[in-house]
Amino acid sequence: MIIVHETFICKPGNASKVAKLFQEVMSDMPEFMHVMTDLTGEFNKVIIQSKYENLTDYEQRFEMYMQNTEEVKKMKEKMQGYQDLYLTGSREIYRVW
Repeated sequence: MIIVHETFICKPGNASKVAKLFQEVMSDMPEFMHVMTDLTGEFNKVIIQSKYENLTDYEQRFEMYMQNTEEVKKMKEKMQGYQDLYLTGSREIYRVW
């Protein structure tokens, strides 16, 4: 199994908006696990945590989001403008032993 952390450093005052948006958009997705916000460390940090069986599973799911299905159109509509809420982001992929 692999765990993916997608980290967003938000503009001040926007971390809770980003967290709520991702929670709303991703809650029905089978790979979705958690939306986390900082209690210590770097301020305004939001981490989206998801899990996949393996890298192939991750890549297939990622490719699905690149297609123009009705589900993806709805998701993009809800997410419109979210790039304006954060400064930078990164992705980390971990293997679970």
